Amino acid sequence: MSKLLKVGIIGCGGIANGKHLPALSNNKNVEIVAFCDIVEERAVEASQKYGAEGSKVYTDYKELIADPSIDVVHVLTPNDSHSFITIDSLEAGKHVMCEKPMAKTAAEARAMLDVAKRTGKKLTIGYNNRFRKDSQALKQVCEQGELGEIYYARAHAIRRRAVPTWGVFLDEEKQGGGPLIDIGTHALDLTLWMMDNYKPVSVTGSVYHKLGSKENAANAWGPWDPAKFTVEDSAVGFIKMENGATITLEASWALNTLDIDEAKCTLCGTEGGADMKNGLRINGEANSRLFVKEIDLSAGGVAFYEGASDRDIDVECAAWINAILNDTDLVVKAEQALVVTEILEAIYESARTGETVYLNRQAVTK
Repeated sequence: MSKLLKVGIIGCGGIANGKHLPALSNNKNVEIVAFCDIVEERAVEASQKYGAEGSKVYTDYKELIADPSIDVVHVLTPNDSHSFITIDSLEAGKHVMCEKPMAKTAAEARAMLDVAKRTGKKLTIGYNNRFRKDSQALKQVCEQGELGEIYYARAHAIRRRAVPTWGVFLDEEKQGGGPLIDIGTHALDLTLWMMDNYKPVSVTGSVYHKLGSKENAANAWGPWDPAKFTVEDSAVGFIKMENGATITLEASWALNTLDIDEAKCTLCGTEGGADMKNGLRINGEANSRLFVKEIDLSAGGVAFYEGASDRDIDVECAAWINAILNDTDLVVKAEQALVVTEILEAIYESARTGETVYLNRQAVTK
């Protein structure tokens, strides 16, 4: 592990500065040598703050990936450009970390996976909520069979009033949707991962455009512009899996509710249940009595990677870099992220058509 991986950043906006650049700069096994953004000033600022000596700045990502010395690329752009930038980077011989969701459409995500397999380069997606302390602890509980067969789950991504008013979040053409594809994707990924179940057969969904037209609305980041609010403000989905398990997914940026949870899940199994609503709670029965067990997440636990901090973004980064250096399995596999995108797309399609969408008719008719 003496080799320093050279990293290039494509997209130097909020997610780069809030997550990827701080995490990469804390990792002793990398140096950030190139920065690209269509707004040159953003790339220059990121280079000055996080770049290695002599780091380069680009406005065209193709010039960045043409540099043979770059080992790894982080794709941190709007959803509509995830696929072609990732594919070009893989073809150029780079390992790729692409921010969530994997792509705007399932077809684009499948193309990304196909190229990763053909080139042999590693491709992961930025589902950092898997690396939280409560997520890691709950994953261990699930893997140890404490909950038994998990046959019903709820994926929570609910905000009362927290509509992102910057960037292109409200632009359906660039993002592919609103809270469902933005934060619902995290909750769904977390739930599928806990269940270790990636075989959906049918999806029914509804999306709502009920609050986005309000003028001067109360909002965590100030009122949004109704004229620019072209995506849904909330969405729900019902997902049936091949083994009969079901998942309900709820996502909102604006909803009249006090039941607020984001990137969390509730699991119901044959031997017990779990939720992340007030810390991490496991419930079950023993000796003809019901019990609730609260997990103390401050009491250490197994270190996920040596030297990693307590921050999920640092642990995510360490897992990604170690997988490249040691040629080991990824924690977030592109095959898993593809299923998330397929389900999200099916929810939007079901809402548009008013029909259930079948992802695997053969499995349904068995």
